[in-house]
Amino acid sequence: MNSKKLRRITLSAVFAALTCVATMLIRIPTPTKGYVNLGDCLVNVSAWVLGPAYGAASSGIGSALADLFAGYAVYAAATLVIKGAMAGVSYGVYRLISGKTHGLRGRIVGAIAAELIMIIGYFAFEAVLYGSVATASLGLAGNIAQGIMGAVSSVVIYEAVIKKIPNSI
Repeated sequence: MNSKKLRRITLSAVFAALTCVATMLIRIPTPTKGYVNLGDCLVNVSAWVLGPAYGAASSGIGSALADLFAGYAVYAAATLVIKGAMAGVSYGVYRLISGKTHGLRGRIVGAIAAELIMIIGYFAFEAVLYGSVATASLGLAGNIAQGIMGAVSSVVIYEAVIKKIPNSI
């Protein structure tokens, strides 16, 4: 195994752990038994740092583990898929808009696109889980709040901290 691949795997594990902790650190319950959390910040950041595959893996695994540890096991499989998709979309939109410039605008639009995936994904999952679109609608406000918090915090953290870390680390 080459050092670049080992570095990516190691960073993926670190991001999965950070995502799990950030998700569990602050949990504000929503009416549909979900919760607003800080995990989406790390979902977006991990995608921008690790790329789509490793970012999706670390995001999905870290977020699903948080659901399991926090007693939300019914959400774990959906979370694995939704958070992984969020990371893939966040990276894809970021690269599409930014190209090789690593631009702020790409991160903003990528984060917003990812959060839309989260809102739609959990709405669809909860509509099936509860057998009711009306019941799933109760979670929309919380998911929108989480989306705003996730998009803003991820762009701020990336610009203020991650962007300043040398690539050699």
